[in-house]
Amino acid sequence: MIITIVGKAGSGKSVVAKRLAKKLKMKHYSSGDFFRELARKKKMGFIELNKYAKTHASVDKYVDNRQKRLGKEKDNFVMDGRTSAFFIPHSVKIFLDVSLDKGAGRIFKHKRKFELYKSVNQAKKFIKKRIKLEKQRYRKYYKLDPYQRKHYDLYLNTSNLTINQVVNKIIKFVKKL
Repeated sequence: MIITIVGKAGSGKSVVAKRLAKKLKMKHYSSGDFFRELARKKKMGFIELNKYAKTHASVDKYVDNRQKRLGKEKDNFVMDGRTSAFFIPHSVKIFLDVSLDKGAGRIFKHKRKFELYKSVNQAKKFIKKRIKLEKQRYRKYYKLDPYQRKHYDLYLNTSNLTINQVVNKIIKFVKKL
């Protein structure tokens, strides 16, 4: 079984995917890690690479091809990423939603090395900008909007749920399949 976790920034998709993989004794992969790895290689920040990707399809193709290859070559893993469900179409597709306030608060609190914000409001601006840039790119390259609910087998709003509650809901769902 392959499970893809898609979601808004700050929805907990990476943390949920890691914990879910551990509980199910599966491997975990993250397109965000692939993207951040490429940003480091190019000596760019996350937003800078996102802007660069708007005019350089090679960035998305790099991440997309890694996901496609994983879906073809491996099994029994959890993959998190904004487009993972589309590049591994035979996966169980999960979408994690979150309110802007809650997502920004989580991102601000987490403080990833390449995503440092001075305030929750700055994180909110980042999320809005990121969603806008991603929607433009995904529409242009793939003619899709990964934020549409209709694409997923399970849709969860994580705003008022703990990580363990989200993981348990997903496990309960996949056990029914």
